[in-house]
Amino acid sequence: MEMRFLGRSGLQVSVLSFGTMTFGGDERFAAIGSTKVDEARNLIAECIDKGVNLFDTADVYSNGDSERILGEALGQHRKDALIATKGFAPLGSGPNDLGSSRHHLIQACEASLLRLKTDYIDLYQVHNFDAFTPLEETLRTLDDLVRSGKVRYTGCSNFPGWGLMKAVAISDHRAIERFVSQQIYYSLLAREAENELVPARLDQGIGILVWSPLAFGLLSGKYRRGQPEPANSRLASMDGPGTVDKERVYAIVHVMDQIAKTHSASVAQVALNYLRVKPGVTSAIIGARNQHQLGDNLAAAEWNMSEEEIRSLDEVSSVPLSYPYWHHARWGSGRAVRPARPG
Repeated sequence: MEMRFLGRSGLQVSVLSFGTMTFGGDERFAAIGSTKVDEARNLIAECIDKGVNLFDTADVYSNGDSERILGEALGQHRKDALIATKGFAPLGSGPNDLGSSRHHLIQACEASLLRLKTDYIDLYQVHNFDAFTPLEETLRTLDDLVRSGKVRYTGCSNFPGWGLMKAVAISDHRAIERFVSQQIYYSLLAREAENELVPARLDQGIGILVWSPLAFGLLSGKYRRGQPEPANSRLASMDGPGTVDKERVYAIVHVMDQIAKTHSASVAQVALNYLRVKPGVTSAIIGARNQHQLGDNLAAAEWNMSEEEIRSLDEVSSVPLSYPYWHHARWGSGRAVRPARPG
C-alpha cells in the first residue's frame, strides 16, 4: 500500500483509508451498515494486513457507537493504527451541544477519547464550518488540545475555500496549530472541489482526505441506464449529494465500465484509482459492510490506469466552469492552475 505524507506534516498515511460509518447501525445510519465488534475486528485486521493505517470515524456516527466499536475492535492493533475522528455535530439537546466553540469541542473530544478507549486522537477534525464561532476560538481550542497531548494533529472537513484559507492565515499569524488536512467530498461525479479546495491544498500544503469517493454509491457500478436502482442503499436512506443528473451518472459509469473490463477490475475500483492520481489527494476513505466489499475496494491500490484512460474519465466527467473559473481558463494563458503530483 502506497504511503503519502499528510499535508506538510511528517505523518504518513495509506493512500486508501478505512471509514467506519458502517459501524453501529443506529437510526439513520442503519441502512449504511450495522457492523458490530466481531465483524469490525475482521475488517480492521484485513485493512492492516493490506497496509491501511488510517481509520476514520466521527462522534455523530450512530450516536457514538461507531467510535465505541472502533475502539473495542482495534484492541492490540491500536499501535499500528492512526485514528481520525471529528467533532461538531450535536449528541445532546442543549444549546451548547453543537458547533466548534471551545466549550463544545473540548467536551466532544474528551467524550470521543472515552468511547475510543485511547489516550490520544491522531487526527481531530472539525466536522463542519461554524459561521457563528470565531475561527480564532476554534483554532486556539485545537491548539490547546494538541498541547495537552489529547490530540496529535488537527484538520477540518467541509469547509469553504475562504474559510480554510482564513483558518490557515490565523494559525500562521498566531503561531498555533495549523490544519494538516481537509476532508472533502470529491469524485468523478463531484469535481467542484477542483475550483477552490484542491488549489488551496496545492498552495498551502494541506492534505486531502476524500469522503464518499463512490458518490453515495452512484459510482459503485450498481446504477446503470435501464436497470432498477438498488434498494436499501445509502442513497435511498440519506439525503443525496445535491442535485444528481442521472444521465451524467450513466455516461460516466459507461466509460468506467469499459476501463474496468480492460483491467479485470470492478467499476468501484476505477473510481478509487481515478482519485489516487488526482493532484493533491492524500487518501480516499473507503467503507465496507463486509469483507467482500472491503477486499474489492482495497484491490484498487494494486493496479493503475493509463494516461489515456484518465483523460477519458476527465472528459466524460467534466462540467461547465462557473465564474470566475471560466475567465481564468479562457484568459489566464495557462497561469491559472498550478500543476502538481498526487499526494
